[in-house]
Amino acid sequence: MIFCLWYFWIYSFLGWLVELAFALASRSAERRRRCFLLLPLCPVYGLGMLAALALPPMGWLGLTVWGGLAATAVEYAVHWAGERFLHVEFWDYSQVPGNLRGRVCLPFSLAWGVLVYAAVRFIQPGAAALAAAVPDWLTFGFLLVFTADAVCSLRFLRETGDLQGMRRAFSP
Repeated sequence: MIFCLWYFWIYSFLGWLVELAFALASRSAERRRRCFLLLPLCPVYGLGMLAALALPPMGWLGLTVWGGLAATAVEYAVHWAGERFLHVEFWDYSQVPGNLRGRVCLPFSLAWGVLVYAAVRFIQPGAAALAAAVPDWLTFGFLLVFTADAVCSLRFLRETGDLQGMRRAFSP
């Protein structure tokens, strides 16, 4: 269980870095991606990787296809939950070819597959070693900080529906 928390946090952080890199590469006006008020985490990546890691062992093609589908299903669910319960859209793929209600799209589903394969093949061994080396006190301390930030972030979004406002919060 504790390993799953660290996997979630590690891949959420790496996802946050991917989002920053994508924003810079695409010259997006929104260069500061925030999913939480304070912590640099993008939970859709952490949840997507947990879903992929829950799959049975398989070859590279199966992992790429099924891992991409699992992560895409998580992406769809996170978007739906954001709309339904927080009244925000974290992203909008409605202008991208092969989209499903603007929540997921074929190009990013293919990217999920590649990311899942690369993460399982190259990052997961290090993530597993890191998770095994973290002392319990640090896990519980980070869990407190994470929970406080998650609760405040969710409450902010639920009350304001202002994702851009949250992204500006605490920005330098």
